Amino acid sequence: MNSENTPHRAVHHAPPATARRALLRGLAGAVSLGGGLALATTPASAATPHTTTPRPGTAEEALRELAAGNRRWRTYCERHPDETPAVRQSLTAGQQPFAVVLGCIDSRVPPELVFDQGLGDLMTVRTAGEVLDEAVLGSVAYGVLELGIPLVMVLGHQSCGAVKAAVQADLTGEKMPAHIQYLADRISPSIDRTKEGDARVDSTVDANIRAVRSTLAAEPDLAARIAAGELAVVGARYELTTQVVHNIA
Repeated sequence: MNSENTPHRAVHHAPPATARRALLRGLAGAVSLGGGLALATTPASAATPHTTTPRPGTAEEALRELAAGNRRWRTYCERHPDETPAVRQSLTAGQQPFAVVLGCIDSRVPPELVFDQGLGDLMTVRTAGEVLDEAVLGSVAYGVLELGIPLVMVLGHQSCGAVKAAVQADLTGEKMPAHIQYLADRISPSIDRTKEGDARVDSTVDANIRAVRSTLAAEPDLAARIAAGELAVVGARYELTTQVVHNIA
């Protein structure tokens, strides 16, 4: 390399004593993390004050808030709401989430991120392929019956690995490890055998969302809330390629 093109590196002299003392005082306000990293602490007096905003109280309001959050996410205008020290402290007294989101375990589809929501906003339940069992049903019911949440969303997504595995097992007849076979067996009734290849997987993703939504909506306690106009159970799908969440009717 030509030495004439080498950038000049400034020579740093030792700071005077007063500057060193100021530097040490600043470092005292940092918390050490692991291998030498430091996380600067923010004095309480400098924390951003918590601004209260009305919580969605109906399914329609909750859907509008989720749609607005997804719009921020996919346009890279995230607000990362409800993360301030004031919010964290207020949540020690209780929670008032406005939606239950039953989604897949896929690491690319975390509901709090794709809807740009924060602490205390969503109650999320995640299983591969949104598969239901008693624990999942109980978790969803808890959010609705105990916390009065007005919206349950079943959130599937493009290129779901659990759906792909179920479709592949259906084609080959090959058995998978026991617990994974359990997932495939529950997704299997939704497989769209009128289509081939990727189109079969894609169509089965939608059919599985509809099946899970219908099962939840038929649960007696949830159905009573729906009949009373206090709850909506909806299906939606997240597209990995566009980051858009859209309705599955």
